[in-house]
Amino acid sequence: MGTDTDFKYILQDAGQIYLGARFSYEELLAEEMAPFKLKAVVSQYILKEVDASTTLESHFYHMAGDSFAFQTYRELKVKVKVSVPERKKSLTGKERFVYKDRVYPLKEFADLNLAKKKQTGLIIREISISKLGLMTFTV
Repeated sequence: MGTDTDFKYILQDAGQIYLGARFSYEELLAEEMAPFKLKAVVSQYILKEVDASTTLESHFYHMAGDSFAFQTYRELKVKVKVSVPERKKSLTGKERFVYKDRVYPLKEFADLNLAKKKQTGLIIREISISKLGLMTFTV
């Protein structure tokens, strides 16, 4: 059984920054591995709309498509990685649930209404931010 720290990570590759969705904004700002410019964007733009104790998972789950945070994240070319439970039948006919990962662009994810997110059992796992989007963002 995993703990919350299993989903609190920062990874980078050549084009993306990957954030574990269980980070609160407060923890993200305190994390030494987080890029400085990302911290600046969060503190100057995102925290004007949301409390520092809010997790990325909760914020993205309830984010409205007309919010300032949505517009900010859209400029950063954010994608949301979610796990979706699906029924799978074995050869013997026994059903079980397996989780399939899907990556949604922010606009597509925000367009899903809250009831549909709850009904399908979406679990937000990761937020990926484009390094190009972060580089071109003016703070």
